[in-house]
Amino acid sequence: MAEQQAEQTDQAAPRKIVKILLITGAVIMACLVLLTAIAGGAFLFAKQRFDVAGSLAPNGSIETIFDLPRGQGLGQITQRLADARVISNSLIFRAGVVWYGAAGDLKAGEYSIPSRSSMREIMELLRSGKSILYRITIPEGLTSAQVIRLVEADPVLVGEAKEVPLEGGLLPETYLFQRGMSRNDLIEQMLTAHDNVLSELWQGRSENLPFSTPEEAVILASIVEKETAVAEERVRVAAVFVNRLKRNMRLESDPTIIYGLTQGEPLGRGLRQSELKKVTPYNTYEVDGLPPTPIANAGRASLAAVLNPLDTKELFFVADGNGGHVFAETYRQHQRNVAAWRRIERARANQP
Repeated sequence: MAEQQAEQTDQAAPRKIVKILLITGAVIMACLVLLTAIAGGAFLFAKQRFDVAGSLAPNGSIETIFDLPRGQGLGQITQRLADARVISNSLIFRAGVVWYGAAGDLKAGEYSIPSRSSMREIMELLRSGKSILYRITIPEGLTSAQVIRLVEADPVLVGEAKEVPLEGGLLPETYLFQRGMSRNDLIEQMLTAHDNVLSELWQGRSENLPFSTPEEAVILASIVEKETAVAEERVRVAAVFVNRLKRNMRLESDPTIIYGLTQGEPLGRGLRQSELKKVTPYNTYEVDGLPPTPIANAGRASLAAVLNPLDTKELFFVADGNGGHVFAETYRQHQRNVAAWRRIERARANQP
């Protein structure tokens, strides 16, 4: 009997262990299911918060201007966004950025974040690098010193310009840039743009031009730029100067004299006879050929005009009183045009 009881006890023990293991396994499975459900719910909640529209911009504005400096990590970026009140939950934003693999893709810059942007939209904006672009317009015909003054006056650019570039080496144009761009970098961009345009246009130049180097083309283009502000006249003014050079005639350009007197700053009055006759390297009434340097920075249109001038026989032009010029092939025609211009000048002088 004792042996039978011992045998029954030995058989019951494993059954109890199995029962305990089954119960424990069921409890663990239930806990895992519960934890999975909680985690799934938390994930869905976080994703919904990450994708849902954000809060209104402060003060009822339609946007928030957010400046992201270089060298910021995800934690610093998140804190700056929270401080700017454009994200509602720092933890969810950081988790979302990591989930989408964008932690190393957020780019420095100044951004316009629209009001009510979701955290996902903000992440994508910073990821795209589409920051606010500023612009500076360099008009044609300015000297390099005048261009540098414009660049120095821009409040968004940083740093100081190292030096004034050589005359004629900058391309007048509208340039876009981000906040924090250095003035020297922008000047380098202007220099490179000029070289690229000149190289392109030089390849397609007309034959039998009265100059042989791109540098000479830039000098003549600068004179054309200063002689007319009427776009459609450029190729015609260029043709007059090209024709004169081919005939070994002096250019007789007033802007070259002014440059010799003021380095391109406005004279503020008409030229005097003594100045017209004063021999300087820039007085094209008194010296042959081109002046020694450009007298301004010429735009693409003026560069193109001297490299492909209009096919005419015109040798003279004078103001027509309406902002443009009247052209002539002969000196007699030119004298009549000059007389007409003088009458306009006198009439204007007599007006109250």
